[in-house]
Amino acid sequence: MFWQEDDRPKAFKVPDDVIDLVFDIQCRELPVDHQHDLADALRKHLPTLGDDERVGVHSIHLAGSQNGWERPDPRLGQKLILSRRTKLTLRVPKDSANEVQQALNGARLDIGGCSLTIGGAKEKPLSSQGTVFSRYVVLEDGEDQDENAFLQRVVDLLNGRGIRVRKALCGKTAEVAGADGPILTRSIMLADLTAEESVRLQEQGIGPLRHMGCGIFIPHKGIDAVKKSEDDS
Repeated sequence: MFWQEDDRPKAFKVPDDVIDLVFDIQCRELPVDHQHDLADALRKHLPTLGDDERVGVHSIHLAGSQNGWERPDPRLGQKLILSRRTKLTLRVPKDSANEVQQALNGARLDIGGCSLTIGGAKEKPLSSQGTVFSRYVVLEDGEDQDENAFLQRVVDLLNGRGIRVRKALCGKTAEVAGADGPILTRSIMLADLTAEESVRLQEQGIGPLRHMGCGIFIPHKGIDAVKKSEDDS
């Protein structure tokens, strides 16, 4: 008899404990810095928004605008001009997805004087991609001046969750409007994660203010091209 166990790794199946709800919206324009106003408007329909860190609200981010490839300047009164394909995405536990959809379907929001109407939603599983990116992670004291301190905190935090950081690239700091004034944040990209690590990070996020789009990770095309462009600049 010849007997050999199959030691090939089994394909990873993404769990659906946490999913993204991708809503159709009708909205012509939004303030560039809209996270706080959007969270406040959503809270009128989802009163517990912000209580559960698994519930996140993706900021509506557009690469281009009416100014070509430049981002609009809110100091000049410019706004994000949305296309018909623009979506509103919430990250929620699977067991509350129906409740969230029912609460938001047909809701009309006022976001800094801009009208947004929410339509139906589709469920989207989290990505198993090994490179993920968060546009806004809330900084602790001094981390706006010390990128290494921020990076070390992230590495230590994720190591404690069993997520090994192999490659990381920090971005510039950015201010996000909050209830009590500007909130300092920094972007970060992580690469070479296993599928399990990537999904776990997307489920858990990093830091506070998930309901304002902070600490939410999304898949990214890759870190190598970004690193090369930074080295060449």
